[in-house]
Amino acid sequence: MRTGSFTQMIICLLFLLSSPLVLSQIIDFSEENSYKKVFQQTDNFGASYLDTLEMAYRHAPTDSLRLTLLNDLSYYWHTRDLVKAYEFTQKGLKEARDLDLPKWIGRFQITQGAILLRDEKLDSARTVLGMALKRVDRDELPLLFTQLGYVAEREGDLAKAAEYAMRTLKLGEQLGDVHAQAQAYSDLSNLFWKQKKYKKGLEQGLMALELFESTGLIDLDYDFTLYVVGNNYLALGDTEEALKYYNHAISIGERYGFYNNLSDIYISLADLYGQTNQLKEGEAAALNAILFSERLNNNFMLMRSWLALGKMQRLQGKYLSSIISLEKSIAIATDDFRDAFFLSDAYQNLGKAYAGSHSYREAYAAFEKYDELQREVFTVEAADRMSQIQTEFDVADKENTIELQGIQIKKQQVIQTLGMVVIVLLILYLLLIFKSVRTNRRNNEKLRVQNEEKEFLLKEIHHRVKNNLEIVSSLLALQADQILDPKVKSAMIKSQQRVHSMSMIHQRLYQGKSLSHIEMKDYFRNLGNHVIHSYGKEGLIKLDCEMERISVDIDHAIPIGLIVNELLSNSLKYAFPEDRKGRIRVSLFQRGSVLHLEVSDDGIGKDIAQGIEGTGFGTQLIALLTTQLDGEMQLVVDKGTSVSFNFQLPQAA
Repeated sequence: MRTGSFTQMIICLLFLLSSPLVLSQIIDFSEENSYKKVFQQTDNFGASYLDTLEMAYRHAPTDSLRLTLLNDLSYYWHTRDLVKAYEFTQKGLKEARDLDLPKWIGRFQITQGAILLRDEKLDSARTVLGMALKRVDRDELPLLFTQLGYVAEREGDLAKAAEYAMRTLKLGEQLGDVHAQAQAYSDLSNLFWKQKKYKKGLEQGLMALELFESTGLIDLDYDFTLYVVGNNYLALGDTEEALKYYNHAISIGERYGFYNNLSDIYISLADLYGQTNQLKEGEAAALNAILFSERLNNNFMLMRSWLALGKMQRLQGKYLSSIISLEKSIAIATDDFRDAFFLSDAYQNLGKAYAGSHSYREAYAAFEKYDELQREVFTVEAADRMSQIQTEFDVADKENTIELQGIQIKKQQVIQTLGMVVIVLLILYLLLIFKSVRTNRRNNEKLRVQNEEKEFLLKEIHHRVKNNLEIVSSLLALQADQILDPKVKSAMIKSQQRVHSMSMIHQRLYQGKSLSHIEMKDYFRNLGNHVIHSYGKEGLIKLDCEMERISVDIDHAIPIGLIVNELLSNSLKYAFPEDRKGRIRVSLFQRGSVLHLEVSDDGIGKDIAQGIEGTGFGTQLIALLTTQLDGEMQLVVDKGTSVSFNFQLPQAA
């Protein structure tokens, strides 16, 4: 016994001598209260605090103290580096399992759930927290419920998140845990802010701060609450008060290295600067948010930080830079992201950035996605639940008491009538199945009719577009007949041919089976014959379409059709002078993600080459369309002329 005590004293002495002075201020194994927990017995959470704990836990004289140090290492590293936090959690779980200590396993699982949540692994976080629920003591449930609430919030279920916050509040009151009560009010403040109930959110946030301050401790959750109160002030238009709370939160975050909170605060600070038209300051704040998110290895914060940067760039009119930042934000949001609130904000700003750059099709798609996500966030159910949840918890105890009394009174009656109830339930079940099948049939029939109506409408639209383009083509032809200047007349005829090539696309869309893709071989034949006829060379020039049948989407088909129209016109105009006979070949095929187009003739070669290399409108149009399709062109003149293109098709998502 004495030998063991002596050995322990020697280890402690060597440990203390080898450690920095700060170690004795936090951990002194020679004292009865050997470990001063941060934010409870000390506020010394400087840069070296976690390093000190890491040095100390290996030499802890008891299993309980060593596991306490490991759990604090795990939890507080998640404010600075999720990877290191996870490593310490795994060590703690292994030691707790080796020692067969269920309560400690549960405590580490709560910490593990918090880390998994911030690492975007929501399903795993919920599973781990559910396992912890069976192991931890009642006084540790407030922290567990808080983490489960965060999971629900990240999944977009704000009503469920509010229920967890209310459970934390109720349990905190029963246990006399002021910190748990303050945390619950803080979470409710954030949830009301997300539901755009800013006055209610501000009320809850100020109540949380009052409770936090009554404990005399400034910690991670107090810092986060300052940020939430600032958000509600900002939403209410009080930028001066919001800035005061943000600056207070930043000073705490920088002092203690709360990277997660600093990312949050700088994101909101960017929004504040955006509202006050201090756009350069807003961009700098967004870049700070990205910096802290990357240090933390947290994709949730990184997604929102790039969103903040994209907003600032859009407000400055840097639409292309904004699009890049916002698309990066959306790309970071994986399938597990699930937070429709921030994702909808990203799509809304992306739509505005696309509109600013005159990319209206992309803008429409982004706004459509924004509307879809907004419907997920602001559901009637969530709004009503947030308004009623306080009342529900107040009456829950009374209802439970009445229900228990009723159960005791009716227990015998239930046993006697059990058989009858089972029969009634079976009948109801069969009726529900019958009704469900009938409803599904009706719904399927409605969907079929709706799809047919939509298909008809799309075909009708393409038909009308084709007719309108044909009218324009006819008007151009009539106008050309009235023009005497041969150059102007030639330009009018070419314009008429270009319009006709586009009208043929829409004709094929409403006549074909697909409303989005064109079969190109028949299209090239019809287009070529029309151009040959328009030049009056039906008996002189033969068109060959040496290609398999291939379908191309409308976004590529129209530009390719215009390119082929220009090349056919060039060949007919320059390659076969003096009614010379010849042959024009057109081919299109796909290799992987590259679409290869080739147009060649066996004409005289020289003149058509000059036509391609000239500076006319047709040449400019071909170059412009090639660039639009992310393509490249190659010209070969040898016993005729051959022009080939390679177009890069977009990769499937």
